[in-house]
Amino acid sequence: MSDIHLEINNLSHSYRRHTSNQLILNEINLSVIRGELLGLLGPSGCGKTTLLRLIAGFERPVKGQVVLNNKLISSSSYMLPPERRDIGMVFQDYALFPHLTLWKNICFGIKSSVTKERARWLMQLLGLSDLKNYYPHELSGGQKQRVALARSLAPGSSLIVLDEPFCSLDVEVRNYLRSELSNVLRSCSATGILVTHDPSEALGICDRVAVMKDGKLQQCNKPSTLLTNPATPFVGKFVSQNNLVKLNVMEGNLKTPYGSILVKKHLLHELPRILMFDETSLDISLNSEGRAFVTGKEFRESYWILRVRQDDDTLRVNIPLDREINLGDRCDLKFIYGKYALLYPGCVSCILT
Repeated sequence: MSDIHLEINNLSHSYRRHTSNQLILNEINLSVIRGELLGLLGPSGCGKTTLLRLIAGFERPVKGQVVLNNKLISSSSYMLPPERRDIGMVFQDYALFPHLTLWKNICFGIKSSVTKERARWLMQLLGLSDLKNYYPHELSGGQKQRVALARSLAPGSSLIVLDEPFCSLDVEVRNYLRSELSNVLRSCSATGILVTHDPSEALGICDRVAVMKDGKLQQCNKPSTLLTNPATPFVGKFVSQNNLVKLNVMEGNLKTPYGSILVKKHLLHELPRILMFDETSLDISLNSEGRAFVTGKEFRESYWILRVRQDDDTLRVNIPLDREINLGDRCDLKFIYGKYALLYPGCVSCILT
């Protein structure tokens, strides 16, 4: 049996007339390995959910193919009905039947005794056995999401697609269900595709992550590779929440308003235009006459993240919890000497000075 469970070839889609500037998806090529949990990551409107709908069979592509287990299931001229695809779907809003009990929701459409036995096993696996006769309005958000997951797996579906299933849950429940998802899919020998706009969610639980922007696939790789070797500035900024700064060339040296860059020239195959560095690479000091000023402040458990504006740049800066810098404060920014950064095009490593 092939290791490729799902294959997407040159897939394009539009909800209007097929013109190149109206494509929601633009020539997506992607393979999903059997047994993995693949994340589809990107900002709102990038085409993640549309791609999921094409995989599930709710939309017909205007171009390209979707192949499941080496069998064509979607093209511009052919559509296998959703109910015959062996694909389970978990929606953002659970999509449970309000007039049916938990047990009847999970078993909806199931007739064989073998499959019902699997449903009982899934209820036990997901900690739902004691809630068998409860109705959806009597369940918490986390319990409803577990019911939706059990219902998608109960028929024996080999591929599960999940459309931002944890977005409406509180932090504690969301973190618990995230950690359980991979174990549940593995126990069911199922492949999963998880749509999310949260980088920490995708990086934390997915085997590989496909990053999308404006209907195009930017990069698909293991989380560690996305973090250490992002293919484009967008991937680095969106996945790691890194800073991007335009470069100036002065007397043959690469400079920015925050300091200079050291790079081995033989690594540069073309002149870099963008510098990418993380939130720990900038030193910030209060200065009532400084060019920069603080526009935002976010709590991150063991530190603060400041959003600082200087000219056309908005940068993220990491500071300790006990340091007092507030919204509106003026300040100076400079690189912390010796920190590593990346130059684009080329993803070339350099040192900040």
